[in-house]
Amino acid sequence: MSLPNNSIPGGNKMTTPTSGLQLRSIIKSSGELELSLAEVPVAAPVNDEILVQVEASPINPSDLGLLLGAADMSTARAADGKVTASVPPQLMRAMAARVDESMPVGNEGAGTVIAAGPDAAAQALLGRKVAILGGAMYAQYRTVKAGDALPLPADATAADGASCFVNPLTALSMVEVMKREGHTALVHTAAASNLGQMLVKICLKDGVELVNIVRSPEQAKILTDLGAKHVLDSSAPTFMDDLVKALVATNATLAFDAIGGGKLSSQILSAMEQAANSRPGAYSRYGSSVHKQVYIYGGLSTAPTELARSYGMAWGIGGWLLTPFLAKIGPAEVQRLRQRVADELKTTFASHYTAQISLQEALQPDVIAAYNRRATGEKYLIVPNKG
Repeated sequence: MSLPNNSIPGGNKMTTPTSGLQLRSIIKSSGELELSLAEVPVAAPVNDEILVQVEASPINPSDLGLLLGAADMSTARAADGKVTASVPPQLMRAMAARVDESMPVGNEGAGTVIAAGPDAAAQALLGRKVAILGGAMYAQYRTVKAGDALPLPADATAADGASCFVNPLTALSMVEVMKREGHTALVHTAAASNLGQMLVKICLKDGVELVNIVRSPEQAKILTDLGAKHVLDSSAPTFMDDLVKALVATNATLAFDAIGGGKLSSQILSAMEQAANSRPGAYSRYGSSVHKQVYIYGGLSTAPTELARSYGMAWGIGGWLLTPFLAKIGPAEVQRLRQRVADELKTTFASHYTAQISLQEALQPDVIAAYNRRATGEKYLIVPNKG
């Protein structure tokens, strides 16, 4: 249908679509994951809402958790436009909250505003390219409030802006947490990731000491080429000694761990304790009084988190997510962070993609296997209207 007040600058009328394709994920009580494309109604914008034609949406690790759940993707098979895969019986309990519920996927994306409600804030975005953190972004269209959209610079493409929320705001928020909790330097694991590279650029620009932990010499080179000073390879036999030296040099007492499983979080706490005790007069049989904190914010390893208590009593380990942190700091601070992302979109927060795929290609088993590898330096972009 047509909305008479919806026109882009220059007077071109725009027609609001009534439906569009959306990628859906469901885990059935039978123990099967099913991925499909559904034709869903498109909500015409009212009041302060805008309708965005989605042109680009990245596949982030957080998206894969919802998209694929606990399914064993080695069992994936395609038929009749759908992909199915088996969920191991022992993992179905973890999926209980979403069983038999068809769910849209995609945290963030970017596109063009093609319709707007009558409010001035919405009308001001008509015809503009915007980025959105709104969920359900693996779709051809998305209706959101104007305040939830970030207008992109005039020279930016949808691909430029597609990843400007999750990774950039997470990286910026890590530095914010450091400041708010009284730390002066950071440790980051899986540091050669897209997010990790952004964090290196932020810390270099802001003068923050950063210890980067990677898993191979190739990943280490990525960061040293960016100018990172402290880059440690966790696969090296000298890793723990190197980590202690870096922590002595930086005085880092806060870490963000994207791995989650295994011993790495515990190793970081132990190294922080050794660094603290290396200072004259610091020894205590109860451990150092310096508080050491690790936040686990990812799950690249699904193994149990192992803790070897060798770091006194002044320590903490817990989970951390972006969305609750943004809610905690409030709209004004969030807007400050968002504005920095917009200002440095093509420099600090630039993202690079391995491939651009359509919604239909996102359901091909071989393509799923490629983007589910979560390999360093590989990032896939869904282009919903491609093809």
